[in-house]
Amino acid sequence: MALDLLITNAAVAGHDRPEPERLDIGVVDGKIVRLEPGIPVEDATTVVDAAGKLAFPGVVDAHQHWGIYNPLSEDTAIESRACAQGGVTTALNYMRTGQYYLNKGGPYRDFFPEVLDASAGRALVDYAFHLAPMMREHIDEIPRLVEEFGVTSFKIFMFYGGHGLHGRSNDQSSFLMTPEGERYDLAHFEFVMRGIQAARERFPDLAEEISLSLHCETAEIMTAYQKIVEADGSLTGLRAYSASRPPHSEGLAVSIASYLAHETGLPKINLLHLSSAKAVDAALRMAGAFPHIDFRREVTIGHLLADVDTASGLGAKVNPPIRPREDVEALWTHLLAGELDWVVSDHACCRDETKFGDPRDDVFVAKSGFGGAEYLLAGLYSEGTKRGLSTQRVAELTSWNPAQRFGLRTKGAIAVGFDADVALLDPTVHWTVRAADSESAQEYTPFEGFELDAVVTDTFVRGHQVLADRKVVGDAVGGYLHRPTGRS
Repeated sequence: MALDLLITNAAVAGHDRPEPERLDIGVVDGKIVRLEPGIPVEDATTVVDAAGKLAFPGVVDAHQHWGIYNPLSEDTAIESRACAQGGVTTALNYMRTGQYYLNKGGPYRDFFPEVLDASAGRALVDYAFHLAPMMREHIDEIPRLVEEFGVTSFKIFMFYGGHGLHGRSNDQSSFLMTPEGERYDLAHFEFVMRGIQAARERFPDLAEEISLSLHCETAEIMTAYQKIVEADGSLTGLRAYSASRPPHSEGLAVSIASYLAHETGLPKINLLHLSSAKAVDAALRMAGAFPHIDFRREVTIGHLLADVDTASGLGAKVNPPIRPREDVEALWTHLLAGELDWVVSDHACCRDETKFGDPRDDVFVAKSGFGGAEYLLAGLYSEGTKRGLSTQRVAELTSWNPAQRFGLRTKGAIAVGFDADVALLDPTVHWTVRAADSESAQEYTPFEGFELDAVVTDTFVRGHQVLADRKVVGDAVGGYLHRPTGRS
């Protein structure tokens, strides 16, 4: 069989390989068809010599936000370049009605086709969407979203009904754009869970890949603590923001979400971007209390690399907040113990003119969120290997685990029959993070000046090279993933 692409001399890493294995990767029609040493170069139309670099499965970044602060069509084109730069070959984006994104409410039967149209034909990497049921009608639409659009994952933002996205506001009526008289509260969350469980029962062959993710923070706790922090005035910047959204706010929300899942019989729960020792402690306690629930626990590369003192300025404002160093170290302890399931970027490009308010140094008027997909794989490998994290675990955390959870049956592994999504990582390159070198439209990064000990040099999406020698190349070959992928 003539190969379209042959990647030679690669040290292939994977969830099923305790150590990297020197192999060649043969590709036809975007799929891996041969994986063995010594494949003759004459068998291929295009040959890329990996020169001994690590070959990781393309990163499945399970938490991004294309279109939150910029037009979706623009973010799809530009921020997918940042994905390619970081070895991300599949981006799963959270999307909802309301303020930001498309800035409109209404049913998903009208809203989601607009999302697909705005993103079509513009991405360098493959992508999909998690959707948030924001109102009662959205719950009724869940079966159609699963069956017609291939959306198998959903989200609840637990604090939205009572606390502002950026702070200093609890008037959410205009923000949510929900029908008059409806509330985005615990009762709504319960009915979302019941709706998702009903869909799992309606589609039993897909049930294992239908899940709910939750942003776990408690509005009432944050509103009270923000008033205390601002009135006291002794804390500023990222430390003030962390104190205003205290870790026990995360822990309480995790506990509430877990009991609601138990009450509604929903067994597939993803706890997003846990940022603190208390949040992970609560998540582990809930797993012990409800062993029949399949919990997955997520952490971001931002919360693993940066703390309130080392992050570069207020550009690191995010929800939940960047925490003090003791929480960073706690996250690493849990990660190394196998108690966290995947690592994401939570990429949300927020340009300087949007990010910072007046006065510029007031953290409570800055917007929340920042980009970081371009540093996900290199950052995790660099910091993780110093702490004993294996290449096998890196592959699990960045690719295999999220692919399995979210119905991406052809993603997550360098194996025969899988999509030829590959990220070549050079573990010998020491470099300094500079926002000016990023493909993102964001002019700053919280990681400015951070030193990393590995870099992604080449990225392939279904056999198409989109990054070569650290430079973005090629066309917008990415496509929308109707999940589950690989369905016969």
